[in-house]
Amino acid sequence: MAHYNLAAILALAFASSASCAAPSYRGGSQIQWGACDPSVVSDTSLSCGFLLVPLDYQDPSVGTARLAIVKANATGERRGSLFFNPGGPGDSGIGSVNDNKELLLTVSGGVYDVISWDPRGVGNLTTPGEIFCFDSLAQYTTFFNGTIEITGIEETGNFTDPADVKTLLRQAPIMQKKYNEVGQKCLRSSSSKFLKYMGTAAAVRDMVSIANVLDGPDAPINYLGTSYGTLIGSWFVNMFPERVGRVILDGVVDPTAFATQEPSQMFSSQLVSADNIYIALLTGCALTGPSGCAAASDGDGPLEIDAKVQTLLTAAYDATKVNASVPVTSGNIRLDLFNEMYTPTDWSNFMNEEYPQLVQIVNGEAPANVSRALSRRSRLRLMDVIRRESLLERESEPNDSPSYTATAIWCADSVNPRGTTMKAVFEGIVSTAQNVSHMFGAGWPTPFYPCSFWPVRSVERYQGPFNKKLANKILIASNMLDPITPLPSAEKLAGLLGQDAVLVRQNGFGHTTFSAPSSCMNGVFSAYMTNGTLPPNGTVCEVDADFEVFDGVNTADILANIPGTDV
Repeated sequence: MAHYNLAAILALAFASSASCAAPSYRGGSQIQWGACDPSVVSDTSLSCGFLLVPLDYQDPSVGTARLAIVKANATGERRGSLFFNPGGPGDSGIGSVNDNKELLLTVSGGVYDVISWDPRGVGNLTTPGEIFCFDSLAQYTTFFNGTIEITGIEETGNFTDPADVKTLLRQAPIMQKKYNEVGQKCLRSSSSKFLKYMGTAAAVRDMVSIANVLDGPDAPINYLGTSYGTLIGSWFVNMFPERVGRVILDGVVDPTAFATQEPSQMFSSQLVSADNIYIALLTGCALTGPSGCAAASDGDGPLEIDAKVQTLLTAAYDATKVNASVPVTSGNIRLDLFNEMYTPTDWSNFMNEEYPQLVQIVNGEAPANVSRALSRRSRLRLMDVIRRESLLERESEPNDSPSYTATAIWCADSVNPRGTTMKAVFEGIVSTAQNVSHMFGAGWPTPFYPCSFWPVRSVERYQGPFNKKLANKILIASNMLDPITPLPSAEKLAGLLGQDAVLVRQNGFGHTTFSAPSSCMNGVFSAYMTNGTLPPNGTVCEVDADFEVFDGVNTADILANIPGTDV
């Protein structure tokens, strides 16, 4: 639940009373497989095609959507299809299969064609495609100039300074007006007619439509979903319990919280592990020492390295107070750092390459070209952190403004507006920074904060229940420490499904178990997918010992040396 994924990452009242029993589209045509668009797919072994489906499954007269689909052929004797969604919302299924084909075939035992698709609102091959509410990055920047949408939220001392709180609350009416205006801009955009036909229920029905064409209308549907893809999965298994085949949900978004709370209220519970993962990064840096981590000096422990990070944040904060046009703010740095919590495979690179550049920029020591490049990178990331997509992919879009696809999906699925004010949202952020995540509670912007002011809800949203009796047992997976889809969410879903689900934990950190290599977890997934074998309840997998987070330091080393959890 995309990259603040999440994780990063919410409906008592629904715009439609549509029933799950609504007819699923059986597909009016076959998928004609052929070569993939080389601008999106570099792996020539993959096949691509399209399928037309109803925009509105309740009212097919509305028109059709066109789904762009990718297939990686089974390497062994084919037993059917495995459908995959990488999350976001807004991540490209096509791009993810291109980048992760070998891993997906490995964990599925090579006996399924791995199928994914760009959901509605993703990329420019599926229709409706990417959602843009501004014509250019320059227009977006001008519109939000002087607001926290550009700078992030500036605060120090875990948001305990009353002056910082006052400064933030002063922006509440400004940002509420801006977000209301953004909603109207989106309604005037070329994508406006599609906004109510986007969302998770549509993604579920689209997947069923593809499965009906490929495997038949009565065949079990096998599915692997990560992050937001687990919300698609939990809706799928409860909307179509009789179609459940072998299903893996990894990095769970709590579906009941999503169905009953506004995203801004739900977010604090998603961050319960984020600061512990930050401490893990500091611990790994300290263990490798100055030869493997640029932020470390001889004899430094995690607290000493944290002090340096806090000094950097304070210097950036102070510089912004003097000059609002600084290249990088403390809010930008926090958001960049939170992005790193997702992927320990990148920690060494971040601490040795980007962190020293940030120090130089904040201290005014960086060459102008480096300062400009990193500033642009940070600002492009602001709306794309959850998307988890590379800057190369974002910059290839014809429109260089931030995509609103993640917002359009989160908010289409969200509870109906409840009159929540931006002041109330900001007060929740202050509380989260003070009580849940000192480092990342004040992250801004995220794709779902506009939901209280978003003017559109989907024609269909699934309310629950989330404890249906399933045709087959499913597998739920989670890291012990996940920055945006924490372990308690996985435990809650597993509890709801009872005997129909088994939860396996990975003793590591990062977003989803795929954030670090684990032969144990790969084996669990493969055994389940190939022969239906589920691990015993309570199974814990370790991260591979030969995976070094920093030079000479693996996950087990960090977990054995991580200090107390208060930052």
